Amino acid sequence: MTTFSISEKEYKLRLEHIRKYLTKRKLDALYLTNGTSMFYLTGYSFISTERPAALIIPANGKTTFIGPLLEKEHVPLETKLIEDVKTYVDYPGEKHPMEHFAEFLKDMKLAGKRIGTDSGTGAAGMWGYKGEPLAKKLPGTRFVDASDLVPSMRLVKSKDEIALIRESAKWANLATALMQEYAEEGSWDVDIAFAAAHETSVIMKKTLGFDYAPKRSMFPVTAVFRGQIGEMTAIPHSLSTKQMIKKGDVIISELAVDVGGYSCELERSIIMGKPSTKQERYFNAVVKAQEAAFETFKDGAKCSDIDKATIGVFKKAGLMNLVKHHTGHGLGLEGHEPPWLDIGNDEPLRAGMVVSCEPGIYEVGFGGFRHSDTVLITEDGAELLTYYPRNLEQLTIL
Repeated sequence: MTTFSISEKEYKLRLEHIRKYLTKRKLDALYLTNGTSMFYLTGYSFISTERPAALIIPANGKTTFIGPLLEKEHVPLETKLIEDVKTYVDYPGEKHPMEHFAEFLKDMKLAGKRIGTDSGTGAAGMWGYKGEPLAKKLPGTRFVDASDLVPSMRLVKSKDEIALIRESAKWANLATALMQEYAEEGSWDVDIAFAAAHETSVIMKKTLGFDYAPKRSMFPVTAVFRGQIGEMTAIPHSLSTKQMIKKGDVIISELAVDVGGYSCELERSIIMGKPSTKQERYFNAVVKAQEAAFETFKDGAKCSDIDKATIGVFKKAGLMNLVKHHTGHGLGLEGHEPPWLDIGNDEPLRAGMVVSCEPGIYEVGFGGFRHSDTVLITEDGAELLTYYPRNLEQLTIL
């Protein structure tokens, strides 16, 4: 039977790992404010706002969520792993949330103890939040930096995590095909992306059935061009454009699909009409750079080795001056997460890591070229989880 979330058994193993860490470090609890970390450990996802929230995992005791009242009924709908919920009404409130949090920790017999945390203030600090650090409310309590704990656990994906990313990639391929099919001269990239995302989402729900719903996104499929049309493709992190697609444009599609809270990444450079000689040269250089990276991926290879492989291709082609970013990054619960495929990062890749491979080149006033694929590092090399065509012929719209 196909499932669309991490099993309760795996979540329990993650919590068990946390408690072993606490024992080893002689800590009495872990206090987390990062929403992604909370989801990773419990399966509970919520909308982070200015209202502070935290997950507390005692070395001995109940896993507890503390946060705004509006989450009280939400928690048990999403997870059984959170055993207690303590709430305050709202922020800033007649009584500041940090005052409540201090009382909650006292109730849990954690005042005066050693607590690992990912936040020195006790809150995520979003959307204009202001408040005194929690430590000031609990004199004698020692908060110890443990901000790397959960991110380090997330580096190597489990079989279940890989299965969810693999499923995500299937639907990303479909949505990319629809984006290319719907793209035409005179159209606005937003219309095309919305249509492809909507159609793919509807088909996903019909195919996957009643049990499917996105876990960390409001929509199953995020399909965008992000304004990367024509000359604007030279701006890698463009947000939008007012121009319509015209003949001769390069357009860059981007896809993410939420399956169990996990997503792949799939991007393609597409040419509207017969490519010019220069477009063909740049396009093929990007493909060669990707292929050089694919050949370098393996268990034990350094992240810097991957970046060096693509840099080598661009230098040989005389295009290094057009490179604006490193080759890729980790994928999973977030669009960007460690490890970083950067020349300055000698961290070794390990079997089970999932990364993007997206070397690109960008010439202002002309255009940008970038494909991105999701790559699983295996014991004997790597596997491409996204498999949409990468060659110029199939990515040309005539």
